[in-house]
Amino acid sequence: MTFWEDQIAPKLIDNKNVLVAAHGNSLRALTKYIENISDDDIMDVEIATGQPIVYDMNTDLTINSKTLL
Repeated sequence: MTFWEDQIAPKLIDNKNVLVAAHGNSLRALTKYIENISDDDIMDVEIATGQPIVYDMNTDLTINSKTLL
């Protein structure tokens, strides 16, 4: 995930907030990557249109919490 590695992760490591607005398929790929979801399991993940998702990340960029607003 080049965009994650080049643009998002460095900002999170610098303790900055990042807002990502994207199409469902792009969000599905990003969700799969950061939540470490298998190819089979990602097919069952529903990402609602327009619903904000807030991830609180640890310093090693693992997920501390996930909140659907």
